[in-house]
Amino acid sequence: MQLKILDLTFSVVKLPPTETLPLWALNSHVFSITRTDEELSIVCSSECIPMNESFIDVEDDWKCIKVEGVLDFSLTGILSSLANPLAENNISIFAISTYNTDYLLIKSHSIEKAKVVLENEGHIISDI
Repeated sequence: MQLKILDLTFSVVKLPPTETLPLWALNSHVFSITRTDEELSIVCSSECIPMNESFIDVEDDWKCIKVEGVLDFSLTGILSSLANPLAENNISIFAISTYNTDYLLIKSHSIEKAKVVLENEGHIISDI
């Protein structure tokens, strides 16, 4: 599988479920917003997050690996082929799926190890 490490650092932000969608999140080149009855969860470039905001929780310092190309909905095991070897090597992930593809967020301190693990599994990784 062709993978690409995006040249951005991301944060994962948790807001109250009733919070209005913040405009700063939309300034990120890549972002994901999910609302449930328990939370409003935002993943975006760390540089977009205002310093004076108060959040329930923020997890900073994530790098992002993108699965290149458009994935057909009939394909199975894409995420598990990436997540399982990482889990076996004690590397935590935060996964995001879109209509076209999948993204894995990995803490910056683990990205080089993750790259080695995934390449050893036969995946081809390029940096942007």
